[in-house]
Amino acid sequence: MVKQRTALVTGGMGGLGTAIARTLHDAGYTVLVTHTPDSTRAEAWLAQQTAAGYSFFAYGVDITDDVMCESMAEKIHADGYQVDILINNAGITRDGTFRKMSKLNWDAVLRTNLDSLYNVTRPLIDSMLERGWGRIVNVSSINGTKGQFGQTNYSAAKAGVHGFTKALAQEVARKGVTVNTVSPGYLATEMVTSVPENILDQIVSGIPIGRLGKPDEIAGLIAFIVSDAGAFMTGSNVSMNGGQHMY
Repeated sequence: MVKQRTALVTGGMGGLGTAIARTLHDAGYTVLVTHTPDSTRAEAWLAQQTAAGYSFFAYGVDITDDVMCESMAEKIHADGYQVDILINNAGITRDGTFRKMSKLNWDAVLRTNLDSLYNVTRPLIDSMLERGWGRIVNVSSINGTKGQFGQTNYSAAKAGVHGFTKALAQEVARKGVTVNTVSPGYLATEMVTSVPENILDQIVSGIPIGRLGKPDEIAGLIAFIVSDAGAFMTGSNVSMNGGQHMY
């Protein structure tokens, strides 16, 4: 009998993170999620997921802190899990035009959206290589390729995500580990739908399909990439943005 594989989803309690966690759970994986150490949402979120039929395991960690990420990896192992699938999904925005952007907001976005890939992946990848099987999916953004007014920090970080993917994919491919990027467009998450109605209308008008994406659609794409059927895909950046940016 094949041992059930385990997936770790960073930022697993957000709109997209929850969709990814649920989809991987439905696919038969054991799912672990991360949340910020000071989060007051974790207990309520876990209870909500349990009520909906989902069983997740949560770890509080500051993904911008490499020491805390090392400790998290050790705790996961001590709890009896080995991470076969890593979804680097956590991210933040701190928007503002470049001329008005503070160093604090620049650093916060680069540390959370880009440095975290090193911090979380580094203590987990060796065990994947030893077992000869692993899947890493790094969540970027449409704005990592097309850019966005007021998001020099976010666009730079998300562009860096795919550079990380391509380099790491070459290093680990022969060991049975694949590394890919998924770049969503604008999704119907709380962060997007809470913007002023006129801004939201402008966003939707620029999407040829004529609507926001659904988190479940991105999650379904990720579920394919991490499956055995996706074993020949590595170093790729897969876009799903309703045709808003074609390249």
